Amino acid sequence: MNDQQIEEEIQAKGLSAPRVTPADVEAAIVGETYTVLPNGRSTVCQLTLDNGFTVEGISAAVSIENFNAELGNKIARQNAVNQVWPLLGFRLRDELARPVLTDADAAADLAGTPRPSA
Repeated sequence: MNDQQIEEEIQAKGLSAPRVTPADVEAAIVGETYTVLPNGRSTVCQLTLDNGFTVEGISAAVSIENFNAELGNKIARQNAVNQVWPLLGFRLRDELARPVLTDADAAADLAGTPRPSA
């Protein structure tokens, strides 16, 4: 089952709480590079995320005769993308854990007075 199939099942089940979606993952990726290593059968994909952080994925053919650059790029990219999900999950959970700043809190902060208690 690929990411899009999982996404479709999540939507079909009506699961609508905050979450990371395949679109979020793709939107966070702002750059990608591919490098075939000197062994001639391994590919590294480096993804650059919107905050400048990078993740890497690798693919490797056991036999050099089976090496295919296009397939190696796809597998290495998917392995790198798999590392993005938990990073974005952490980012979202961190945002959800922050207290909400109310208008009253903001007014108190601007006035230099204590925030009203809940």
